[in-house]
Amino acid sequence: MRIGVLGSGGMADALGGRWVAAGHEVVIGGRSRERSEALAARIGAVAGSPEDAVAFGDAVLLAVPAAVAAQVLGHAPGRVVVDCTNSVVPGRFVLDEPRAAARLAAASGADVVKAFNLCHVDVWRRPSLVFEGRPLGVPLCGDSADALAVVRELARSIGCVPVDAGPLARAELLEATTAFAIGLWVGGADVRAMFPTDV
Repeated sequence: MRIGVLGSGGMADALGGRWVAAGHEVVIGGRSRERSEALAARIGAVAGSPEDAVAFGDAVLLAVPAAVAAQVLGHAPGRVVVDCTNSVVPGRFVLDEPRAAARLAAASGADVVKAFNLCHVDVWRRPSLVFEGRPLGVPLCGDSADALAVVRELARSIGCVPVDAGPLARAELLEATTAFAIGLWVGGADVRAMFPTDV
């Protein structure tokens, strides 16, 4: 699959690198040409502009700060956009902008799928995405059946299990879950112990 990556930071590195390793073609289109070229060289991708990344991809990973996501993506009608951003207020663990994914879809015209935002970037950098014998689940929120099918394949290609989490309107709940869990984790709580699976 052809994947455009908007951004050149941690998530662009971790997910872009995994997709390259899985055999996908990746173009890195960050706001800094220098950083994009350095990341592309490191993971075996190609560097370009943000516009190049959007035009190239069968899917486009939006891996920039949530506050500038709509601006960086621009108008992208019909494109499959994977939104891994979280509009979480640092230190407070609350959402800065409710309904951010829905607003992004409305502004860009893209088929937005919220995905890959639940885990910290260091999880995506791990050698294995299998935990306690089970592959990592990736919740997906989106409205387009075709876009969801594309993102399911991206998740499967790196050894994850896609989890249908409902329409894009539920993306706000997914971000809120992320903010809530991070706040608990930072406070020293064992988040996994709050969701037992043997009931």
